[in-house]
Amino acid sequence: MSATLPPIGCNGRGAQASSLERPVSLAEPSVEEQFRLVRESGAFDCFDRLPMPGQVDTYLRCIERFGLPVHTASWFYALGRDEALLADKLRLAAEVGARTHNIMLHWHDATGRPIGNDEVVDFYLRAYDEGMARGVEPAFEFHVNMWSEDPRRVAPVAEAVRRRGVPFHFTLDYSHAIFKIGNAQELAICGLTEDIASERAVLDPFKPGSFVDQWLEMGIVRWLQVRSVAPNGPRNRWSLGDSGEAVAAVPDHSIFPYAKGEPGRGILYPFTEPARGEWHSPWDSGALACTREVVRKVLAYHRTHEDSPLRWITTEMINLPDYAHNARFSLIGQNAAIARFVRDQWATLGPA
Repeated sequence: MSATLPPIGCNGRGAQASSLERPVSLAEPSVEEQFRLVRESGAFDCFDRLPMPGQVDTYLRCIERFGLPVHTASWFYALGRDEALLADKLRLAAEVGARTHNIMLHWHDATGRPIGNDEVVDFYLRAYDEGMARGVEPAFEFHVNMWSEDPRRVAPVAEAVRRRGVPFHFTLDYSHAIFKIGNAQELAICGLTEDIASERAVLDPFKPGSFVDQWLEMGIVRWLQVRSVAPNGPRNRWSLGDSGEAVAAVPDHSIFPYAKGEPGRGILYPFTEPARGEWHSPWDSGALACTREVVRKVLAYHRTHEDSPLRWITTEMINLPDYAHNARFSLIGQNAAIARFVRDQWATLGPA
């Protein structure tokens, strides 16, 4: 049995003191301000973000000043374009002390060709060899726009990596499954419609045989990312894709039909009830049931399995268009509320 709750970090993209007067913005606070907000929330053990080139010294100063280590850091990659970039990002992660590099590998390569599972495996093995040489392990994420947007691909890839004698580390952000529940378009774009209807594939964490159950039993969940989301939740109609800015984690090629003037995908739902004017849609606490259940399941597995691979937890209420862009609640406040919920849920499990 695991007696210790892993450290809880806040994704730096969620460190904004947003409000009715200052909506969530793609223009971010300084690195120092991000660290300060995370520290002053009183809810976190660490800071989760990869420094950009030229920011390493700033990160190291902030780590010391605010007492927030960086254990985890993420980036996204396209095959045929970013192989050399991988080494650069692993170096940056190592320089700030990160132990795990979360990798989002695009569904398509740089030419727009969908990549195969064998290519995902090869990139994982490359990341493992290059990363472990620097003391930084890779973890591949379950994420929209990436190879894993079809969750049926995860187990075959994990098993293929393990057959090579290498551990497969997985970053579980189950918001990318929950928001598809009951959403015909989101199920169709990754080919899930028929398998969901026949229950050959199960997204709902309350049902037996769900993907979250499968991945926990495989012993691959290294990192739990928590973002509250609603099944078939509202799209972000306050972010219409017309800023002209490149958006992180939205690739040049996507199975989702992104278009100028269209709202962001609905991959975020406030964890605490927004005040009037802070959110674009009605709010119902019952819509959070799936998010809460995933946290409960992951923590219960960790508590009851001495060999649990879980090492990190982060909150992921972030500023991008598919998430909280232009919302008028406190983004750091939402992240802190989730972190406190995780701690409370752990406490309810009792002593190991």
